[in-house]
Amino acid sequence: MKNNFIILLAAVCFLFSACKKDNPISSTENQRGRVKLKFDHIVGGRVLQLGSATYTNAAAENYSIETLRYYISNIKLTRQDGTVYTVPKDSSYFLIDASVENSLFPKFQVPVGTYTKLDFIVGVDSLKNTEDIASRLGDLSVDKGMYWSWNSGYIFLKMEGKSAASSSGNYHFHIGGFGGYNTQTINNIKAVSVDLTKAGSSAVQEGLSSDIHLMVDVSLVLDGKTPFSIKEHPSVMFGEFSTSIADNYQAMFRHDHTHNFQKIAGE
Repeated sequence: MKNNFIILLAAVCFLFSACKKDNPISSTENQRGRVKLKFDHIVGGRVLQLGSATYTNAAAENYSIETLRYYISNIKLTRQDGTVYTVPKDSSYFLIDASVENSLFPKFQVPVGTYTKLDFIVGVDSLKNTEDIASRLGDLSVDKGMYWSWNSGYIFLKMEGKSAASSSGNYHFHIGGFGGYNTQTINNIKAVSVDLTKAGSSAVQEGLSSDIHLMVDVSLVLDGKTPFSIKEHPSVMFGEFSTSIADNYQAMFRHDHTHNFQKIAGE
């Protein structure tokens, strides 16, 4: 009798164990935490001061920066195991404006995990550029001053200021171009990939925030891969040279550090 009871108990335990294997605990994909990006703008080794500071480019020209605005979008994060999480498209368009503090901290929810790479594009993808204007809301509103009605496309980066090197005393760079509708045109959409491992991976936990700080060196718009003179190019918009400026600003993002396990206050 006792042996039969032991056999019965073992059978029940075996079945219970088997059931547990067939019904694993829910994936952590259902558990979410927050990632916050922070864009700190510098010009060389100096903090950007809109309108109140003078900088010098590689061509020895002095200039100020009055306006700095650009889009980041199509954000992706890669985990330690190589899997990639893509932020939902409609939650992944942000207009960064150096004059608007709240715009410097884009926030979004992602599954918990440790992320070692951040990817995004500078600009707005071709699909969104060609959507019905009525569906473009929030940061993508055509009333934000970042849209060419004459060219039916977004301005990806707008940088304006003063410089004696320009005959008018002013310069402006309005860079865009998504490849065109029916015929091929300039494509200045630029992909940026940021390695997070050297300065701190992003450890996302449920109910907490992982804050990724990026330094954005605006001097590279002028002094990057293709250094240029304001005197020679005081006004750049939808033209061939815009591709050189786009190549320059693609490299202006650098990961500085990550603050993990931050409490989320009422925001």
